[in-house]
Amino acid sequence: MPIVSLYAALLALLFVALSVRTLRMRRRLRIAIGDAGNEAMLRAMRAHSNFAEYVPISLILMALVAQAGASPLFLHGLGICMLAGRVSHALGVSRLKEKYAFRVIGMTLTLGPLIVCSIRLVSFYLRS
Repeated sequence: MPIVSLYAALLALLFVALSVRTLRMRRRLRIAIGDAGNEAMLRAMRAHSNFAEYVPISLILMALVAQAGASPLFLHGLGICMLAGRVSHALGVSRLKEKYAFRVIGMTLTLGPLIVCSIRLVSFYLRS
């Protein structure tokens, strides 16, 4: 499972970056809790929380697919999609003048691996 560990580490670093960005914005805007009606704060929070909502289940599914014997190339494909998707989504959501294409690409590259892993795991189950 070293491949999944690589993407878990890279995604964790991205999560830290989103966390630090949100914390700095809170300090700069003096907002301790919530968004205080500030759209930039809300967008930073949503980029951070959306990441936290999707990445754990994605990594769990990737680990299960790896354990079931998926090829290294397949796992790298999943990991690259997930990483690129989370970067793209964060860029899209974070901007006040949002470029919606970043969000669409980001969610496509995030949901794709979730769906592919799920189908692969169901397939493994049905064959066993």
